[in-house]
Amino acid sequence: MSTTFKIAALAGDGIGPEVMREAIKVLRAVEKKFSLSFQITEAPVGWAGIDATGKALPDATLALCKQSDAILFGSVGLPDRDPTIPKEERPERAALLRIRKEFGLYANLRPVQLPKALAHACPLRPERQGDGIDILVVRELTGGMYFGQPKKTEDYFHEEPQADEGATVIMRRAQRAIDTMVYTTPEIERIAHVAFKAASLRRKKVTSIDKANVLENGVLWRDVVTKIAKQYPDVTLEHMFVDNGAMQLMLRPTQFDVMLCENMFGDILSDEAAALAGSLGMLPSASLGKATGELTFGFYEPAGGTAPDIAGKNLANPIAQILSTALMLRYSFGLNDAADAIEAAVGTAIAAGMRTGDIYTPAEATAKKVGTREMGDAIAAAV
Repeated sequence: MSTTFKIAALAGDGIGPEVMREAIKVLRAVEKKFSLSFQITEAPVGWAGIDATGKALPDATLALCKQSDAILFGSVGLPDRDPTIPKEERPERAALLRIRKEFGLYANLRPVQLPKALAHACPLRPERQGDGIDILVVRELTGGMYFGQPKKTEDYFHEEPQADEGATVIMRRAQRAIDTMVYTTPEIERIAHVAFKAASLRRKKVTSIDKANVLENGVLWRDVVTKIAKQYPDVTLEHMFVDNGAMQLMLRPTQFDVMLCENMFGDILSDEAAALAGSLGMLPSASLGKATGELTFGFYEPAGGTAPDIAGKNLANPIAQILSTALMLRYSFGLNDAADAIEAAVGTAIAAGMRTGDIYTPAEATAKKVGTREMGDAIAAAV
């Protein structure tokens, strides 16, 4: 008996609908090739949700997600759109952060790979690229400063220094912003297991990122990760301060296999690492929750943002969205052959010289500059 996999497709804002269209096109090609059945239901989120229902995450959209086997997500957030809306109701918090919490999506996996054919797009000199860049950033996604309480902006009275000794002290009303960085042992343990399991299937090395020389949670992070490492004797563990990690990504990225990071550090370093692949438009991501058997409910999205400046112009690179579907097939559906087919098809299109504007350079004699639709067509055909 065949299984129908239920997918909630939330395209969102900006270039989201364009790249989602190409991802669905590729999924339909996979469906035909492997005799699979995907029930893909689209729903509004982000500013599209606000326009439709007044909420960044409409109730019907959330209900659809709960009825689905996985969420395929585009992007949300338009920085210049209606600054009067409270920050708690804006898509970045009201949709994205809420979905992460609602589904317990604690593990974000962001693979960073530089295909040989795109070596020119990497900002590093060839000698720093080595034989190729292949890094997996594992980011804890539901703890740390983004979720720690208290989180608020409040008024206080500031004592204004006076130039004249003995002058009347002036008390001035000012504001202070408070963000709290909190981690618990169980939160660190579970994300550490994800990193070590991933490394055991790769090149068997974990680089744990912290700021243990300054932050208390960094000390706890380092202690807990060290204890978990003992359960994986075949995997090498090294600790690295986050500032050094940022520098090493640019100096010698080939030293990294799996980078294990808390939430904010992982957010920053994974975007920095993305530059190594030449464009955020090349990078997928998977946000995973608790596994049921061998499969995991997941939330799959491209690493880039809404790019409103190019939205609707057939300029966006759909590869990150398409590769995110491959991660979905692998982690949530257990369809490794289908996932491999998508990844191979992307490689075929790149090897054939297909380039969206973000990865195109006239110096490549065989490169062909194409639009969003044309790239999607080429990858679907390659599948």
